[in-house]
Amino acid sequence: MGNGKNGRKVKSRKKIVWIAVGSLILLLILKSVVCGKRDPGITVQTEKAARRDITQLVSATGIINPVYQVVITPEVTGEIVELPVQEGDRVKRNQLLIRIKPDSYAAQRDRAQANLESAQANLGIRRIEKGYIESNFKRTEELFRSGVTNQQELEKMKADLASSIAQLEAQKAMVQQAEAALKESSENLKKTAIYSPMDGTVSQLNVELGERVLGSGFSQGTNLMTVADLGKMEAIVDVDENDVVLVSIGDTAKIELDAFKNTTYNGEVTQIANSAKTTGQGTQQEVVNFAIKIALSDFNSQVRPGMSCNADIEVETKDNVLTVPIQSVTARSAEEAAAGTTPDSSRELIVGKTSKKKQSKPKEVVFVVDKDTVAMKEVKIGISDNEYIEIISGLKQGEEVVSGPYRAISSELQDKTKVKLESKGKAGKGGKKN
Repeated sequence: MGNGKNGRKVKSRKKIVWIAVGSLILLLILKSVVCGKRDPGITVQTEKAARRDITQLVSATGIINPVYQVVITPEVTGEIVELPVQEGDRVKRNQLLIRIKPDSYAAQRDRAQANLESAQANLGIRRIEKGYIESNFKRTEELFRSGVTNQQELEKMKADLASSIAQLEAQKAMVQQAEAALKESSENLKKTAIYSPMDGTVSQLNVELGERVLGSGFSQGTNLMTVADLGKMEAIVDVDENDVVLVSIGDTAKIELDAFKNTTYNGEVTQIANSAKTTGQGTQQEVVNFAIKIALSDFNSQVRPGMSCNADIEVETKDNVLTVPIQSVTARSAEEAAAGTTPDSSRELIVGKTSKKKQSKPKEVVFVVDKDTVAMKEVKIGISDNEYIEIISGLKQGEEVVSGPYRAISSELQDKTKVKLESKGKAGKGGKKN
């Protein structure tokens, strides 16, 4: 009997355990169902549309260069025998920079001088000969009229006179040629001394004393040095072809140098290139840029040629316009906007065929928070700066728009998507209120 009673107790305990396990499983299932029905939605950040003063910027990168600089190259070839300046020296206009060994050029000048004197002496002889033959011709002509001499003698004297005149003219040309050779050799001798063309600083020196340099008579010549006016500097930046049409002469700019992270310099656009600079031509990486020069209005002596810079050109300013964070605006095609789908889900795929369904131009939209969901609204946009973009139509001041995260705005959100607010931006933060 004892064994039967113990068996019933064991069965009773097992039954209780199974009931408890089943109850726990049932509770878990119910909790899962209930929680599944309460979709918390996509977590987003928001900010209210507010009025602000907004300035559209065109950003570009480039280098700093002097406004006025001259690259010095020699016009004659030879050895540097005098180099009285060093890199960084201040120089005045017409100050000696380099002297090239003048010996061979002085010898050429002396030889040309001697040739000229010889040609001038020969010219004197030709003049005397011409005078003598001319007097003989006149005497023979008088004798012919008197019948003392014949026609043949007169013709001979006439030919001798013509030959003498031609030789005289030829010798005059020889003298002119010798004068030109002397002038050229004298100029070459002068070119052995190179003087500064302007007041400035030797910003770059590429040669040393005793070095042999090549003149630019038949080639580019040796780059000796660069003299620059470091009191006037400019930024030369490359602007994309889509942005260059927005820039005008006189636009103001803010310039930051990589060497001075916390310093901003003011500038003004002084020149816009008419021709483009194309890199990667004929490839997918082809880029078309235009060079723009921006004169710096304030800078310190530590700013040096060749430094890298970033420029923000202020091309247009609007006051008290309705704005939203620039990341709040995204593009959706008309079909996607109408269907309330994401860009990927609306694409048509037909097996065995190539679908070329024509889609209209994408439209700019924002997502406006309405309680715990969002409404997709089409907007018309205007200018923008680095943080905010102008809303011309489609949105009212004070409406709360989704400002992040980027993935949610660009692809996850649809019309009437459920959302959960992480934080709310303050209306009119950093802007104007009506």
